[in-house]
Amino acid sequence: MSRFDTRSGIEIRIGQIRLQGDLTVPRPASGVVLFAHGSGSSRHSPRNRHVARHLQQAGLATLLMDLLTLEEEATDALTAHLRFDIRLLADRLTQSADWVASQPDLRDLRLGLFGASTGAAAALVSAAERTKLVRAVVSRGGRPDLASPALPTVQAPTLLIVGGNDGPVIAMNREAMQELCCEMRLEIIPGASHLFEEPGALDKVAQLACQWFLQYLAP
Repeated sequence: MSRFDTRSGIEIRIGQIRLQGDLTVPRPASGVVLFAHGSGSSRHSPRNRHVARHLQQAGLATLLMDLLTLEEEATDALTAHLRFDIRLLADRLTQSADWVASQPDLRDLRLGLFGASTGAAAALVSAAERTKLVRAVVSRGGRPDLASPALPTVQAPTLLIVGGNDGPVIAMNREAMQELCCEMRLEIIPGASHLFEEPGALDKVAQLACQWFLQYLAP
């Protein structure tokens, strides 16, 4: 019997739309992490899937969600306007978190959010709106500045991971730390760019994320 229960293409109904997700639950699971993808990305993002595999091996369930429908993704590929609609993305992420909390095999697990780029802003807004549900946040190359009004309300311990060669985003994250009132830490990975494509950079992201989530999600 496989150690993992994997369900691809699950659907979460939000109003009149249905969002697609891929859920993997280790046996046993120490917590569950919901992914919010960045600009122009989806649940098929190789970078987020790489991180998700590390989390799964560490005993954490993962749910990689598409926060846009296929039709919206096609439109956004031309206009690039929905990927910066943080209110829309956060609303859908929050409702996805509520779905996780309603599932019999997930509701007893502590929930964390992993956000990349603009998805990190959506994760922070969602954490601010579900302070009792979201127990930890990890941001990879995130844009917390896009969630500025919500930052003082975030209570979940928040880890900000930024590449050492991503100067503007480092500055944005340092400024965001002045607004956050929760436990927080900034990790700068030397030599890494915004997409963490350099050898070993993404493995370091996964290692840091695993440590943070296990610290705050494990029973």
